[in-house]
Amino acid sequence: MNITAGTIARTAILGLALTNQILTATGHNVIDISDDTVNTFVATGFTIVTAVVAWWKNNSFTSAAIEADKMKDQLKEGE
Repeated sequence: MNITAGTIARTAILGLALTNQILTATGHNVIDISDDTVNTFVATGFTIVTAVVAWWKNNSFTSAAIEADKMKDQLKEGE
């Protein structure tokens, strides 16, 4: 999956704009959409995605775990 930063930023801005429009139409307070707000949302989104990917992926740090990964890869390759 290759989602670009531009796609994420445009999607976040669209979501904020739609939310803002719905709030305005229903008579509620309007969201203050400034560049800083968008930057904060995008940066937070990247941080969350990176954290989830890093947590989900098998990260081997010890020498025993690294050796086990090599053995696993060999078994997958049918050696």
